[in-house]
Amino acid sequence: MPPSLQSTTVAEPAEPIVASPAAAVAPYDALFLYSFGGPDKPEDVVPFLRNVTAGKGIPDARLEEVGEHYYRFGGKSPINEQNLALKAALEAELARRGVDLPVVWGNRNWAPYTNDAVDELEQLGARRVVALVTSAYSSYSGCRQYREDLATVLDGRGQLGPDGSTGIQFDKIRPYFNHPGFVRANVDAVVDGYAALAEAGGDGAAARLVFVTHSIPDTMEAASAVGHASYSEQHLSVARLVAAAVGERLGHDVEWDLTYCSRSGPPSQPWLEPDVNDHLAALAAQGVRDVVISPIGFVSDHMEVAYDLDTEALATAAELGVTAVRAGTVGTREPFVRGLVDLVLERAGLARGDDVAEATVGDLPALASVTAPNCCLRRHEEPSGIPALCSEDMHQ
Repeated sequence: MPPSLQSTTVAEPAEPIVASPAAAVAPYDALFLYSFGGPDKPEDVVPFLRNVTAGKGIPDARLEEVGEHYYRFGGKSPINEQNLALKAALEAELARRGVDLPVVWGNRNWAPYTNDAVDELEQLGARRVVALVTSAYSSYSGCRQYREDLATVLDGRGQLGPDGSTGIQFDKIRPYFNHPGFVRANVDAVVDGYAALAEAGGDGAAARLVFVTHSIPDTMEAASAVGHASYSEQHLSVARLVAAAVGERLGHDVEWDLTYCSRSGPPSQPWLEPDVNDHLAALAAQGVRDVVISPIGFVSDHMEVAYDLDTEALATAAELGVTAVRAGTVGTREPFVRGLVDLVLERAGLARGDDVAEATVGDLPALASVTAPNCCLRRHEEPSGIPALCSEDMHQ
């Protein structure tokens, strides 16, 4: 799948010039780092999975089976420590720029929960907060579900008015899949992956680049396309950019594919394909013997990366006689962290009504930080009926 962009170079994102660091983040009092969460020890695994699958009626016996992925790693997800590392990196970058903005971390599915984070924000005296979700792409699971959870928590606290007003006003930075910092960090990670492949005895010039993201049901994919590019189209745009920039860095063309992992649900329900393991088998049948796997859909090496890729996909490659390495996620790479802070300043400017240039790369525009009504529902033909903050239908 050849790149089709006229310019493929992904430059280091320029740092915005601000007259006053203190004024740069006005009107915000705090930054809310909002993530998925994960268990910290074996006895947390089933309660955590109950939270993730709430309302689906899945028995604990089945959750124990699913929890084997976590038990293989001592019952502890790596995501919590990675969120703490990202929080520290954001704090350091804000401090480097002379910006005093507290960073509060909370999760949808495990401690510290959303409610805990709101408690902390209240203790700080925050009145208006900008939220940063640890998902770069727009879809129900990566955007709207977080906004629904936040609205539900505020409603439970008696802090969500019928007109969408809240005790603390929350805004959200836009999906950042096509921000220069995110793309540049992925390029750097993939180039490092090709270097690791060479060290493992692989042929970098012939290696296939296999991008991977979390699969979603076809119905959710269709819902994600309402008003803007779909979940898969967002990934394809980033993949084209990254592959082309990697090719320029390496001095040769890079062939690539987009694949998926972590599907669940009944086999009768269509999800986005191909599965990364099936695709590795297809590549091996075509004679491909060297692969770099890039988890472009994830921002850190959490369980889907640690198990689905580092455990399952690399084992599949080994069984097929394919030399494979897994490139890193963006994690706390400098271009990514700098880009996130740039996005916070961008969102602050939009909140003030400034004339703000929203930095993007690739063939897609910046997605809205205040989403359209019914944006990214679970299924586009079935409105959820659950309020979601940071959207036009909630007057946020």
